[in-house]
Amino acid sequence: MSSPLVAAATIPPEKLQALLGFADLAGISVYALSGALLAARLRQTFVTMSFFALITGVGGGSVRDLLIGAPVFWVRDPMVAPLCLAVALLTWFTPHRWWEGKVLEWADAIGLGAYAVLGTAKALAWGVAPIPAALMGVITGSVGGVIRDVLAGRPSIIMRPELYITAGALASALCAAGTWMHLPRGVVWPLSALAGFGLRGAAIRWNLAIPAYRARRS
Repeated sequence: MSSPLVAAATIPPEKLQALLGFADLAGISVYALSGALLAARLRQTFVTMSFFALITGVGGGSVRDLLIGAPVFWVRDPMVAPLCLAVALLTWFTPHRWWEGKVLEWADAIGLGAYAVLGTAKALAWGVAPIPAALMGVITGSVGGVIRDVLAGRPSIIMRPELYITAGALASALCAAGTWMHLPRGVVWPLSALAGFGLRGAAIRWNLAIPAYRARRS
């Protein structure tokens, strides 16, 4: 009986591409939902909610594409913008209690791991060196949320000590390193995304955080 890793390594390229497309849309949906929910908590209009959903869903990928010289993905993909608007519409007409608790945080953790890997993989495909490509993965997974927080006038995720950016960096670094070592993509990509999700999940479960800088007295 073949192991799951061997089975993953033998995924046909067309099926792997389809899985990536599904993961991309799922990640966009999660991020769009987080933007729409923030607008709901701030008691904003539907127009503002739609804008928050769109900018959170596509912000990181847009910055990545501009930096690597690729066409901005959501301008070319007719599914992305309607998907973000549909998420905003769903948020507008559903009870807020549906989204309470940590359900969204866990969904966001899944999106972070997947999006960081997708961003890194796209940068590598466009000829970006491994280390800058890993940084593109971090940007893909986090910049949309940063833009959302800045527009909402609240402390950005990068200004809080909780493990978030670090989880995206782990997924991106593993993806870049595995690709550089010519390991099978069907193994590297899922494991990298799982590593990022696992670290972020641990931070949610046990409130893990990076120690803050403390000035040293002479």
